[in-house]
Amino acid sequence: MERRLSAILAADVVGYSALMEQDEAGTFDRLRAHRKELFEPEIHKHHGRIFKLTGDGLFAEFGSVVDAVECAVSLQRGLAERNANLPEDQRIDIRIGINLGEVIVEGDDRLGEGVNIASRLEQLADPGAICVSGKVAKEVAKKLAFTFEPMGEQKVKNIAEPVEVYRVRLDDSLVKHRRTTRPQPWAWMTAMAVLAALVLGGVWFLAPQTRKAAQLSTIPALAVLPFGNMSGDPKQDYLGAGIAEDIITVLATFPAIRVVSRTSSFVYDKPVKVQQVANDLGVNYVVEGSVKRSGDKVRVTAQLINAVSGDHVWAERFDEEGDPLALQEAVANKVYNSVAGFTGKIRQDEERRAWGKASIDLDEYDYYLRGHHLFMRWTGEDVAQARAIWREGLIKFPNSALLRIKLAATFVHDVMNEHSKNPLADVAEMDRLLNEASTMQLRTQLENWMFHWLSAWRYRLQGKFDRAVQDAELAVKLVPNDAFSHIDLADVLVSAGRPERAIELGQAALNRDPNGPDWWHNVLSFAYYNAGRIDDAIVEFGRRKQPCTDCINLAAAYARKNRLEEARKVISAIRQKYPSYTIADESRWPTGQTPQLAEPYLSAYLADLAKAGLPQH
Repeated sequence: MERRLSAILAADVVGYSALMEQDEAGTFDRLRAHRKELFEPEIHKHHGRIFKLTGDGLFAEFGSVVDAVECAVSLQRGLAERNANLPEDQRIDIRIGINLGEVIVEGDDRLGEGVNIASRLEQLADPGAICVSGKVAKEVAKKLAFTFEPMGEQKVKNIAEPVEVYRVRLDDSLVKHRRTTRPQPWAWMTAMAVLAALVLGGVWFLAPQTRKAAQLSTIPALAVLPFGNMSGDPKQDYLGAGIAEDIITVLATFPAIRVVSRTSSFVYDKPVKVQQVANDLGVNYVVEGSVKRSGDKVRVTAQLINAVSGDHVWAERFDEEGDPLALQEAVANKVYNSVAGFTGKIRQDEERRAWGKASIDLDEYDYYLRGHHLFMRWTGEDVAQARAIWREGLIKFPNSALLRIKLAATFVHDVMNEHSKNPLADVAEMDRLLNEASTMQLRTQLENWMFHWLSAWRYRLQGKFDRAVQDAELAVKLVPNDAFSHIDLADVLVSAGRPERAIELGQAALNRDPNGPDWWHNVLSFAYYNAGRIDDAIVEFGRRKQPCTDCINLAAAYARKNRLEEARKVISAIRQKYPSYTIADESRWPTGQTPQLAEPYLSAYLADLAKAGLPQH
């Protein structure tokens, strides 16, 4: 038996089964063209040899590990250039893994652990990326211009010992051509996989960009396993993997959860104990489920398990039918907003953990969780307790931007909910805290998101509407699947005199989370009102769970429709609670100094309130 030391390159196409399902002939032709015009010439140019072709990939052998890495980079760059001018649904992305090890020579084929590890490394790579073993990185570190980002030791399938893995850092010219979604025919299934980004504020809510690994221990980590195919048709197996993959994508957009990559969690393609997953991947939670498709109907079941205790935290079933792209959105967002987010199940579970600790054991993130548990109850007393907790945390962690930002949120709450005795002073205190936070390193996506979110409210309360919109837009970009952020941006847009965009965001928020609080309906209703869609505004108010008999915006809507009796009834209810309240007060609500609405919308709104019977002074 002949053995030799070789550099093995393994590559395969991302989402191949789905691409073939969507356009079999076109995908086959494009892949063949890429192989003939790019892969084969580049591999030959770098003194390599293809020894095995699979339906969606290839294996190549190189005598030089330097040649193997240079070839891989050339392949990814070349493919990015070929993809650049193609429509999204015609682009092909690949993953590449490279290992240096001993292989068995059997004719033209190469076998053994050296090949197997290359294949596992390829599975660990992101689309458009390259992963290499520690042996490769050490061999070429001083011979190539590329740098290598350590991914730690990874336990991979059918390999006894963990493998030291590095990611090749490529320049931005490669990344900018990469699409953000896969061209799957059943993209809705893969986007279902997006299933969860609001419980903890998201997958990356606190996954720091620069924080050391030891500091990540308090941030919940989650793995999403491939969803089982319950259709009885093996051809539908790709659906479960697609769903899980998109769940990972969506969850990873929210900053308070760390989600492991598909290449790590998809190793478990057979039933497995969640405790084993927890031990292997270092996660606290596991999402698993199944999908059953029958015609246009799809049933998706999903459950969230505490991987340490084995307890079920959440389980749900979704029955959907209709347009696949619409189903994708519906199911993915339902799961996302149930599992992630500010009030999701992971958040609740983690808050229980934090409250179970002794005060002396609390770290910065535990202070954040304890306060957030109270803050989200929205009452004046609970928010005051949250403020006390965050102030206590700042004594222990005086350089915490996170706790400063959360403390600023309590002042926004008090002003907007009329709990403030001195609104201008509270706005000034919020401004001071945010200015202090801005001078610190915002280490995490959570801190960045919350900073922009609160900055939007700071500028809104200061009457700087355009600046408020800029920060609110930045907040939504950081957590694009977060219903809470969508409705807050809608609220800011209404104030800035941009009701049409506010309607779009408000509708999106309620579609993502139909069980949102009643004030979400108020925001959307006021957006309809300012856009001149008065009937829609009145209907939206009627969708509240609790009727609002003293909602001042409803009085303006009734007045605009000349339903003056109903308008005056609302004003009467307001005057019973606030006998001295006037149009002058409403024009400068809630600070008493700055306008709450941009012109000409403010003047039109105040005219309707005067028509409804609210006194001028």
